[in-house]
Amino acid sequence: MLPILLAAVSAIAFGTADFSGGKASRWADPIAVTVVSQLLSVPLLVALVLVVPGTPTVADIAWGLLAGVAGAGGVMLLYRALAGGMMAVVAPVTAITAAVVPIVAGLFTSSFPGALALTGAGLAVVAIALVSLGEGGSGSGAPARLVGLALAAGALFGVFFTLLGQAGESAGMWPVAAVRASSIAFGLILAAGTGVRLRLDRRVLGWAAVAGLLDSAANALFMAAAARGHLSIVAAVAALYPASTVLLALAVDRERLRPVQIAGLGFAAGALVLASI
Repeated sequence: MLPILLAAVSAIAFGTADFSGGKASRWADPIAVTVVSQLLSVPLLVALVLVVPGTPTVADIAWGLLAGVAGAGGVMLLYRALAGGMMAVVAPVTAITAAVVPIVAGLFTSSFPGALALTGAGLAVVAIALVSLGEGGSGSGAPARLVGLALAAGALFGVFFTLLGQAGESAGMWPVAAVRASSIAFGLILAAGTGVRLRLDRRVLGWAAVAGLLDSAANALFMAAAARGHLSIVAAVAALYPASTVLLALAVDRERLRPVQIAGLGFAAGALVLASI
């Protein structure tokens, strides 16, 4: 029960962080938002390492470093998609691939995920098709480019969940610190290569700070859950993070969904539930 509870709380934190990062990315470059938000979360990570130090192995740190690159890439793509489309549509699409990737990885690294989980993967395909449709099936609800960004972001999140889940419980919070170190380094290199400035306006800085702090907290919660439970189950529960993103988008931004998209979200919810059984 504890791993499921930890994963559920991490999902709430991930979803709220995504909403905050998406808001910030409407006024600033997603790369800048990602890097600055993660830099602002460093004090929290230092505190986490001091409170839960652990004794990490070289492999634990390596898993964290690799996961950080995948996570940073996923966050940047997600923020770009959230800034350019409806959060209530983009977020669930990312969650589908974020849940399916660990299940597929489980086929090669651990036990068979089960018929229900694979059925959930099939429902995920239907959900993607429905949430991307507009009125009359025209596709105007979510452009193919945004759906593609969301799918790519979700795939990277799935890789992130899979890699970070390999770290041992005895490693403490050091793998999470390694995640942040590599993600910041990756973001700084990308920003330098693309000429993106890292200066954010005050209104953007607040959203970025919330996104960075909650994302780091969510990473720590997820790693604690993965160290105590089955990766496929924990990752699928953590992939329910769009629930808070969608609720915030509907409440704060007053977003409206078409009936066909609502049906798609229903299929997405069913896919995630089946994946977590």
